[in-house]
Amino acid sequence: MTQTYHQLRVELASILAGFLDLEEAKAECARWFEEGLGLARSWMAAHGTEAVPEEVCQKISSWVDRRRKGEPWAYILGWSLFRGHRFEVTPDTLIPRPETELLVEAALEVGQRLQVDRCVDIGTGSGIIAVCLALETDWKLAASDLGPGALKVAKKNAKVLGAAIQFHEGNLLDPVPDPVGLVVANLPYVDPADQPSLQRELSFEPPLALFAPDRGLALSTALLAQAHGRRSPACLLEIGAGQGDELCRRAMGIGWRKALIHQDLAGHDRILVALA
Repeated sequence: MTQTYHQLRVELASILAGFLDLEEAKAECARWFEEGLGLARSWMAAHGTEAVPEEVCQKISSWVDRRRKGEPWAYILGWSLFRGHRFEVTPDTLIPRPETELLVEAALEVGQRLQVDRCVDIGTGSGIIAVCLALETDWKLAASDLGPGALKVAKKNAKVLGAAIQFHEGNLLDPVPDPVGLVVANLPYVDPADQPSLQRELSFEPPLALFAPDRGLALSTALLAQAHGRRSPACLLEIGAGQGDELCRRAMGIGWRKALIHQDLAGHDRILVALA
């Protein structure tokens, strides 16, 4: 029996609700139609009673098989939106999170207040932070990452979106020449001990970009020390919930003049700002 688009959408929402929260299933179902199939709500309103071609049914079935195993929708789709831009994402990169917009906003505010002319994004991943800062300022942008796979994706995103960025492969600030300027980073900050309790979707994202030793604090601490030693005017880090007090103490111990925390909308520690 031929299925209509409206019937397919109802069935898909029901299938997704079998392994997702009900509201999450409804929202993701809408994204599959809009992002995956390119069918806007206005199109559905006008054509929802039309028959679904077999190739569309097969595509949805393939996506369901992958999603049921826990693979995130962004990897299935191959891209994700961040600050209104479409960024390619692969299993070599983290999937952009809305919380990281807080880091971009903080970097813009601090950078403009300090009148910086250059900035470096450490652990750039898909390049979302560096690209957005390059597009929204006249700063000279650099970015580094330890993973060649991530750098390949970041370079492609920068080229497609028209962002001028100097990319460097290596650990933290090691490959970046002086002067480094404002240092910004969304480094791995998850405690490896928490791995068994994490959402299964996270098992598809690169462990190198998620987990850090010392209860998730090691890389943030190392970058704070490097950035201070390289005379950066400020270092801004996305951090994990509950890490703010300890990282502020460490930043002050390293020699930063001031360290403060910005919280996210849920009231969790999210951004550390260390000022020279």
